[in-house]
Amino acid sequence: MEHTEPAPFSLRQAWIEEARKHPWTLASLGISTLAVLALFVVGLFRALAAYPDNHLADALYGGLAAFAATAFGAFLALGLRRLSQKLADGMLGFAAGMMLAASAFSLILPGIAAAEDITGSRLGAALTVVVGLTLGVMLMLGLDRFTPHEHEYVGKCGPGCERISRVWLFVFAITLHNLPEGMAIGVSFAGGDFSVGATVATAISIQDIPEGLAVAMALRTADLSAWQATLIGAATGLMEPLGALLGIGLAGGLPLAYPIGMGLSAGAMIFIVSHEVIPETHRHGHQTMATMGVMIGFAVMMVLDTALG
Repeated sequence: MEHTEPAPFSLRQAWIEEARKHPWTLASLGISTLAVLALFVVGLFRALAAYPDNHLADALYGGLAAFAATAFGAFLALGLRRLSQKLADGMLGFAAGMMLAASAFSLILPGIAAAEDITGSRLGAALTVVVGLTLGVMLMLGLDRFTPHEHEYVGKCGPGCERISRVWLFVFAITLHNLPEGMAIGVSFAGGDFSVGATVATAISIQDIPEGLAVAMALRTADLSAWQATLIGAATGLMEPLGALLGIGLAGGLPLAYPIGMGLSAGAMIFIVSHEVIPETHRHGHQTMATMGVMIGFAVMMVLDTALG
C-alpha cells in the first residue's frame, strides 16, 4: 500500500474552511472590525493632534498598571507548587465579578450619561450604548471563532488549532481575554473624567493579580518550567497597554464615539465573562466557591466605583 504524506498545514486554508462553515460569524467580525478601525483611526488622529492636551498618557499609564498587576500575579506562581482547583475557581470568580461590575458602573452608566448629554434623549442615549454593546459582542464572537486558541478545560477552538502548539493556543486565549480589559481602560480615560478612568484601571489591575497567578499556574501544566510559565504569563499582560491605546483611539474621535466605545468595551468584557470565565469556574463542582468569588468581586468593584468615582 502506497504511503502518502499528509498535506502541508495552511492556516489560511483552515481559516477559509472555518469561514465557509460560519459565514454569519465572519460577517459580524468584518462589520465590527471595520467599525472599530474607522473609529480608531479618526480618534487617534484627533488625539495626536491635541497632544499633549489629551489623555493618551493617562490611558497608557492605566494599561501599564494592569500589565504590572498581571506580571505581579504571575511571579507569585514562582513560590507555589500547585494551586487548588477550588481556590483557582474562586479567584477567577472574583475577577469575573469585578469585570461585571466595572462593565455596569464604570462603562455602561457613564456611557449613557455622556450619550444623553449629546443626544438630549434618554432613549437615544441607551440605544447609542446598545450599539456599542452589540459591536463589542460581534467583535469578540468573531475573534473567538476565527482565532486558534485553547482554554484549559474547554479544549481547543478555532481554525487549525490541532496543528498549533498547546502553549501558543493558551497564550492566544489569554490575549483574547486581556484585549477588552485594556480597551476598557483606554475608553474610560477618553471622556476627560480622570475619576472614571482611575476607577476602571484600579479595578482591572486588582483583578489581574489573581488572574495572572491562575494563568501562570495553568501554563505550568503545559510542561513549562516555573520560570517559563511565569514569564509568558507576565507577557500576556502586554495586551493591556496595547488595548488601552486602541481604546482611547477608539473613543477619542467623534463625540458619539465615546459612549459607543464605552458600550463596546462593556460588551466585550461581558462576553468574556459569560462565554469563558464563569463556565470554566463551574466545571469542577466548585460552583458555590466561584459564585461567592463573583459576589465579592462585584461588591469590591461597587465600593471602588463609589469611593473613586
